[in-house]
Amino acid sequence: MYLLLYLALAVSAPPQAGGLERLTIDTATGTRTFMVEVVREESDRNRGLMFRRSLAADRGMLFDYDPPQQIAFWMKNTYIPLDIIFVGADGKIITIAAKTTPLSLEQIPSGGAARGVLEIAGGVSATLGIKVGDRVRHRLFDSAN
Repeated sequence: MYLLLYLALAVSAPPQAGGLERLTIDTATGTRTFMVEVVREESDRNRGLMFRRSLAADRGMLFDYDPPQQIAFWMKNTYIPLDIIFVGADGKIITIAAKTTPLSLEQIPSGGAARGVLEIAGGVSATLGIKVGDRVRHRLFDSAN
């Protein structure tokens, strides 16, 4: 009985990706700041924000892909809409998939070689004026900035 309860809690718990790191995005209307979990391991990237029930507007998850590559995401087991922001090695946003559909199996392509992928709460990109071509500042992209 206790083992089943433990397993149920372990499956529903959010991934443990370490502490939060500061990430900023330079937009036409100002700098936007987020605190993000950074995930590098394949298992953490595969899980992402699955099973989460909420995400604050100033929080997110940054997926590290080194070397940069074509990537496709989906929303399987993801209960909240997200804005998925694909970022090139130079720190510039190459694609934004806004307000993705929860639980969808539809592939969401990067549209180019992405060094990082930022997931934030659905609709936040539009609210903050984040657009393709804006510059993301984080240590993943520091060598290019």
